[in-house]
Amino acid sequence: MTPKDHYLNHTSGFASWAFTLDHKRIGVMYLVATLGSFLLGGLAALAVRTELISRGPTIMDADTYNKMFTLHGAVMVFLFIIPSIPAALGNFVLPLMLGAKDVAFPRLNLMSFWLWVIGALFCIGAVISGGVDTGWTFYTPYSTTTNTNVIATTLGVFILGFSSIFTGLNFIVTIHKLRPLGMTWFKMPLFLWSLYGTALIQVLATPVLGITLLLLIAERALGIGIFDPALGGDPVLFQHFFWFYSHPAVYIMILPAMGIISEVISIHSRKHIFGYRFIALSSIAIAAFGFLVWGHHMFVSGQSGMANAIFSALTFSVAIPSAIKVFNWLATLYKGNIHLTTAMIYALMFIITFGIGGLTGLHLGALAVDVHLHDTYFVVAHFHYVMFGGTVIALLAGLHHWWPKMFGVMIDERLGRIAAFFIFVGFNTTFFTQFVMGSHGMPRRYYDYLPQFTVYHRISTIGSYVMAAGFFLIAYYLLRSLFRGQAAPMNPYGGNSLEWHTASPPPFDNFTTTPKAEDPYDYDRLVPDEVNGGYRSLTYEGVGTR
Repeated sequence: MTPKDHYLNHTSGFASWAFTLDHKRIGVMYLVATLGSFLLGGLAALAVRTELISRGPTIMDADTYNKMFTLHGAVMVFLFIIPSIPAALGNFVLPLMLGAKDVAFPRLNLMSFWLWVIGALFCIGAVISGGVDTGWTFYTPYSTTTNTNVIATTLGVFILGFSSIFTGLNFIVTIHKLRPLGMTWFKMPLFLWSLYGTALIQVLATPVLGITLLLLIAERALGIGIFDPALGGDPVLFQHFFWFYSHPAVYIMILPAMGIISEVISIHSRKHIFGYRFIALSSIAIAAFGFLVWGHHMFVSGQSGMANAIFSALTFSVAIPSAIKVFNWLATLYKGNIHLTTAMIYALMFIITFGIGGLTGLHLGALAVDVHLHDTYFVVAHFHYVMFGGTVIALLAGLHHWWPKMFGVMIDERLGRIAAFFIFVGFNTTFFTQFVMGSHGMPRRYYDYLPQFTVYHRISTIGSYVMAAGFFLIAYYLLRSLFRGQAAPMNPYGGNSLEWHTASPPPFDNFTTTPKAEDPYDYDRLVPDEVNGGYRSLTYEGVGTR
């Protein structure tokens, strides 16, 4: 039964949301803000693909094109993909999974959100006042000499970094200090393990990006020779600094996604997760390996052959903990009682698309192959198969999985499956085509191209339109569910982690009684709830239902 005083109607008015300390409301605000950023970045991507549907000028000139793909990359990476799962879903779910009332530092949590807003305003303001054309990597020496709004954009990203650091710090302390009695490290849900590994990267790697961007701002504003060779600087130094953060940042994006997939596959196949400890420890292994492989972005930058060989070997090694997760997910599915809900469809889609992204990463990790493929559309396709086929698809899985818990309403599963079909077909049409044209030598970021690449660009652009149709369908049925959706039971899918043993949506303090920690993947004590729908637990009888 849904409580009358749940977190959504506990208090009303703008101020009650803007200054809330409730992790659930902060998570919802992050969700709305990051999805808004996704819409902006997605529209920029559609504009880029529309321009490339034919050779020569189509809807914009070359300078506008450069600004548009920079807008797409910067917004998607810094405003959407990095914060979308940890800050939005993580904020909402983490305390519930711990049986806690909130995160360890609620005020710091609110501050993190408003720092994100301030950083986003700087970035969006830079776009409105002329844009930036460096690409999302801000590579020197071009970024130190272009007349576009580099300082405002990088200052915005610098502020966003503080938001990320504070969120990571909050999650680390929360997981260490607020676990309930009986919840040892190896009784935590795997989503918490992934958030913990992510938080370690956020705290340790993000300061490097902040310092790098400050040095870039100082060089532009004061003429100090740090990266610009005309001033005695070294542009390759910028690449080392940037990728020392940005490759671990890939795992800020993908580790929480892997945590979502572990939860969704286990619950929707009604089977205990296979190889729990291996999956848990592989999250920490991925976080550690992430700091050691940045040099594979620089195989053609002039670094020594020995450095290239070492970074190549480390790049192959980082595939091992990722493969551990994939094989354990497949073993969990084996002989499971699989329910093809929309969330489960996205989880299965993740295994396919992330698998392609990971395997094509091995091509780019091989020195001889990378020399040919570097800076081609093959890299664009690989990046999107990992980031979109990984992070975004997992976000969709998690969003559909926890939507009933967050808002107390069920989604339209029929429309959900249709949208998933559009996204899967559109995504693969868009980006698998780019593997082919990249292997044939089509360079990335180019405004124009040779005639032999026309058919590939047209197919890729048509795929992007199909994918966009899927996302607009998702937006339609999710928004409709808020007003016309069927009321969700406390535990609609039969999960056994603690968030499924409180009401949907949760009350203001999350739980009405102190929950007991047990194996989050033991489904033997769950039985169908004939009265309220969904499932009820024999262990948690009566907890959080009133």
